[in-house]
Amino acid sequence: MSEEQTAAAPSLYDQLGGEAAVNAAVDIFYRKVLSDYRINRFFDSSDMEKQAAKQRAFLTMAFGGPNNYTGTDMRTAHARFVKMGLNDSHFDAVMEHLTGTLQELNVPENLIAQVAAIAESTRNDVLGR
Repeated sequence: MSEEQTAAAPSLYDQLGGEAAVNAAVDIFYRKVLSDYRINRFFDSSDMEKQAAKQRAFLTMAFGGPNNYTGTDMRTAHARFVKMGLNDSHFDAVMEHLTGTLQELNVPENLIAQVAAIAESTRNDVLGR
């Protein structure tokens, strides 16, 4: 592949389907998360509308779309949850729901793997290590 072809390759954001796909994924994802007894307690005091908006902006940026994310960094954003006992088992549950959401949306496995790798790269920051 030449350098021009690489530069013109669509971003993961575009390959996933852009804004509409991210919006649909976030809605389905939080439906799954909030119905999961293993992790829903971490969202008891959250304004889910604001949370979903932050998640949409973060995923858009992480997947190579327009960067409108103004939230705090992962470590700071999750510090209070770490104090509540957030650990690898909770992160794994979130990953399970993320993958399940993308499968439900018929996202190709190669793109799911890319999304999972990006999400997995935040594990240590999310868990405060």
